[in-house]
Amino acid sequence: MNTQKRLGILTSGGDCPGLNAVIRAVVSHATLSYDWQVLGIPYATQGLLERQVIPLHMHSFDLRGIDPLLSMGGTILGTINKGNTLACMDEIIASYQALKLDALIGIGGDGSIAILNQLAFQGHWQFIAIPKTIDHDVALTERSIGFDTAVNTITDALNRLTFTASSHDRVMVVEVMGREAGHLALHSGIAGGADVILIPEIPYSIQELCSHLAELRNRWQRKFAIVVVAEGIHPAHDATCQPNQKPSCGRGQYIADCIAKVSDYPIDTKVSVLGHIQRGGIPLALDRLTAAAFGRAAVDLIAKGQFNQMVAWQNGQVVAVPINQVCDHSPLAVAPCSELVQTARALGIYVGQ
Repeated sequence: MNTQKRLGILTSGGDCPGLNAVIRAVVSHATLSYDWQVLGIPYATQGLLERQVIPLHMHSFDLRGIDPLLSMGGTILGTINKGNTLACMDEIIASYQALKLDALIGIGGDGSIAILNQLAFQGHWQFIAIPKTIDHDVALTERSIGFDTAVNTITDALNRLTFTASSHDRVMVVEVMGREAGHLALHSGIAGGADVILIPEIPYSIQELCSHLAELRNRWQRKFAIVVVAEGIHPAHDATCQPNQKPSCGRGQYIADCIAKVSDYPIDTKVSVLGHIQRGGIPLALDRLTAAAFGRAAVDLIAKGQFNQMVAWQNGQVVAVPINQVCDHSPLAVAPCSELVQTARALGIYVGQ
């Protein structure tokens, strides 16, 4: 009797660099160490619903003996971050059994993990989650796939924008992703030499921001500045202008409008919304290493029969945490008194009050 396990793997939610490196690690370890069959499920729960599978093995994507997955951004399985999955819950649950899966690995952010966990609970699936998000907001893990590369992408953009800001004596307002968390803005802002970093977790004042820009100009003869704005920031408590509600006008434009209105002297401001460029690119070494460690750990958990767990990075090593605990925690936010916030202030960066 054939006892070879059938392991399913999918990517869900927004894409990010490093997803293919996770897939590669899972396929390599599952096939080489355990001789299991790995089935890729395209487009997350949509692929489950339609019962589509892509058989994966060590040489599935070789090009003349070269394995491109380590350096390939995005996800070869495709992904979705929309649709009402719960409306089709019964059909999706039935697909797990119809595909004769022994276990499922889902690579996703906090929202995707919560949905897949609910499906797994209702359908009695054997499920393991791997955290990925450029927002770095999945609870109970110090690393998530994609964050490090996204920080580097933004830092590179800030480096480039600094030259044009300096050339034209402009204040460049750079809006970055992150949803309701400020990790992307804080990390990249410090690394990219920003003068102002605004994040959702810390209140700020437009008057204080403008005073900071004026000090740069008057005391240090700096006629340009880089202002990094997280997309999820709240309106300033002292602002007389309100955020524009048009979909095309984000928080970056709001801050630029406020600066122009409150500043004591004319300031030439330009807004740069980095958008989905933050999700692209070749994954950096740290994301590849994390992907390899997470993929190996996920397969080993299945081999040990330890299910309904999320692999996580804590205190320098990979651990397993119950998915229910992850879902019960609020998304990981920046602590207002964290080491990096204190570092930013020590470097003369305005980060709010």
